[in-house]
This record gives sequence, C-alpha cells and structure tokens, in this order.
Amino acid sequence: MVKYKPIYEVKLAGNEIGYIDDKKEFESTIVAQIENYKSKNVYNVEIQEKPEYALKLVSRKQETNEDEIVMAMQKDMIITYQYFDIYIGEEKISSVDTLETAQEIVNEIKQKDETADLKIIECETQDEMELPENTLETAKEEVYKKLNLIQEEKIRIEKTTINGIKLAVLPVQGTITSRYGVSSRIRSSNHTGLDIATAKGTPIKVAASGTVTCAKYSGSYGNLVKIDHGNGVETWYAHTSKMNVTEGQTIEAGEIIAEVGSTGNSTGPHLHFEIRLNGEHINPEEAYENIEK
Repeated sequence: MVKYKPIYEVKLAGNEIGYIDDKKEFESTIVAQIENYKSKNVYNVEIQEKPEYALKLVSRKQETNEDEIVMAMQKDMIITYQYFDIYIGEEKISSVDTLETAQEIVNEIKQKDETADLKIIECETQDEMELPENTLETAKEEVYKKLNLIQEEKIRIEKTTINGIKLAVLPVQGTITSRYGVSSRIRSSNHTGLDIATAKGTPIKVAASGTVTCAKYSGSYGNLVKIDHGNGVETWYAHTSKMNVTEGQTIEAGEIIAEVGSTGNSTGPHLHFEIRLNGEHINPEEAYENIEK
C-alpha cells in the first residue's frame, strides 16, 4: 500500500485522458469553466461527452492533470452564440451583439419616426465567424442610411405617380431642350410638354401600361402616339419618325411604341413628352426626371 494511492482515472468517449484526485472538486471545475463558460455572445454550452470516472490504485508517482483534462473537454464542447438582427420590413439591415444595443437603436429611431417598420430578430449560431463586428454607432449608421434610402425612394415614387398611375419607364434618355410652359417663336402658345433631344430612330418606350388611343399624324405634333393609362391619365409622344402601335392596342410599360423623329412642327430630332390629367396638360418634368433609369 505504501507504493500505491487511490486516484480517479478520467475517460472521454472511452479514451483515457488523465487522472484527478478529487471527483467532486473536478466536477465543480467543469461547471465553472465549461457549463458556465462566459465569453462574448455565448448563449449556451454543451458537453458532447460526459467524463467517465474509475477509482483505481496507481503508483504514488502518478501525477494528476486536471488542467489538461479541462482543456481537452473545452475543445470538445459545443458553444451556441447569440446575436440580434435589425430588420426594416423584411430586409435585414444590421446585426449587433446584445438585445440592449438593438433596442437602443430601434427606440432612438422610433422617437423620430413612429412609422419606421423596425423589428429585432434573435439569432443563434455555433459558428463564431458569423458573429457581428458592428459597434453601436456603425449599426445605427447602417439603419439610418437604409431609412434615408427608403424615404428617398418613397418621394421618388410619389413624384412619378400621377393620380394613382405610376410612370415606371423612361421613354427616352437625352438632353432636355425645351421645358414645360416656356414660350418660343416656333409655337403659338406656351410649351405643353417636355422636349428631349436624341438621335433619330431612338426607340421610344411607353412610360406605363395602358391602351393606345391615337397613333397618327396630328398637325404640329407630327406623328403622335397617345396612351390612356386610366384614372384620367394620358401620356403623349410626339414628332416620331415611326409609330409601332395601332389605336385600341393594349401595351405594357416599357414596350417600344415609336421611334424618335422630327415630324410636324419641329427643328430637329427629339421626343415631345406630354402628360395630361383629365384632358389638361400638366408639367411632366418632375415625373420624367424621377423615373428610374
């Protein structure tokens, strides 16, 4: 008995990994350093394999290695991390470490804009590389930036919507040579539309879906295409060199309806783009300049 001492052999998954003196004290160490493992974003810790203990008589020279056993178990543990995503509507905008940080951002924005569609989603991962690196200020900046873009898009849509009809497609791109309301020696009244100069033959696309109500030569307008979009909204496309549609035809936004020309009262190839509401011409400039290119 002088040559031996009682000691606990420890195994993981059937493999011996070392020896300990005191089982109760060692299990307290496991609770403290593994089950209650504390680190950034840690939500839960699981041990894949529980240690197995066997009391044995071994040589008094046998050393214990509690620290090495704990390290081996730590390598084998499953860590679940928690973080929080901030959404605007159905789009994720940013991620932060804590619920408190997410709530601080959302509460600050809600105080300024109660209509902001913000929500916080709790997320979990076992991949530490997926954890967010954003600071509070970075995350806040990302959310504000997106909200500003949403507001800008909302304003743009409002500017391109006439009596509930959204003008979604730019008829042509070119240089504005004559704006709405200006007077000129070549016309008897102020300008009723917007002139966009571009090369002869450039395809003209319809700004919104509708029905062709006119596709013929019409005095000073030259070759004129009129589209009825409903709700009293019409768009006119004048001075065209070629018309690709016929009266009564139903067309979708973006379809090519004509080609740029210089027919009628015109000094060069351009599109005269006109918007009418309940029969009266209105300024098309704001809508034209805000249609997504």
